[in-house]
Amino acid sequence: MEKIKSFQINHLLLKPGVYVSREDTFNDTVITTFDLRFKEPNKEPVLDQPALHTIEHLCATFLRSNKDWSAKTVYFGPMGCRTGFYLILQGTYKSADILPLLVEMFDWAEKFEGDIPGASAIECGNWREQNIDMAKYECGRYNKLLKNAKKENLEYPG
Repeated sequence: MEKIKSFQINHLLLKPGVYVSREDTFNDTVITTFDLRFKEPNKEPVLDQPALHTIEHLCATFLRSNKDWSAKTVYFGPMGCRTGFYLILQGTYKSADILPLLVEMFDWAEKFEGDIPGASAIECGNWREQNIDMAKYECGRYNKLLKNAKKENLEYPG
């Protein structure tokens, strides 16, 4: 079997950031998958599961409610390794193209007040596993990096 692209990235060199993981074409539609890497792989503790779950709820809600991006949002969800998230958008984009969207989204998530969207037994299969305080901390930490992103945070290591 062919090794998938994400397993071809040297995770020992990977820094937190936002990376184009892949582009796929379906008929005439291009979708871009982004690697939103919150944690330095194999060096930092992974995201806390309840915080990860809350970030997913917050960011998916933000993207699906955003007038400019909702129709282009295909998916937002966690990586199995818990070092970040995947964001899939319709269209062809580079990491720098979506920095304003991400900064706005993580600003919103960091400042979020109220009930966590979708955090009820009717709406979620594991609704009790949430941690809003840790989610807000992680979003703020990641957003600080995005606001000061350098090439090493926007392009996979060679």
